[in-house]
Amino acid sequence: MENIELHPSFIERDGKREYAVLPYEEFEKIQSLLEDARDLLDLRRAKAEDEGEHLPLADIEKRLQHRS
Repeated sequence: MENIELHPSFIERDGKREYAVLPYEEFEKIQSLLEDARDLLDLRRAKAEDEGEHLPLADIEKRLQHRS
């Protein structure tokens, strides 16, 4: 996984940090990494749920041709 060095600025309210503000480029990198992580989780879930029959594409094409 890519390491990202963050350079946040903080906005405080009543002496406590309430918001972190990032340079836009850093925000985009984080957003991209989160999307990649979601895609990976979706792929892992799909593989875990997949218990169906697996056929080569050529076999599927032959079956479809016979139905026509």
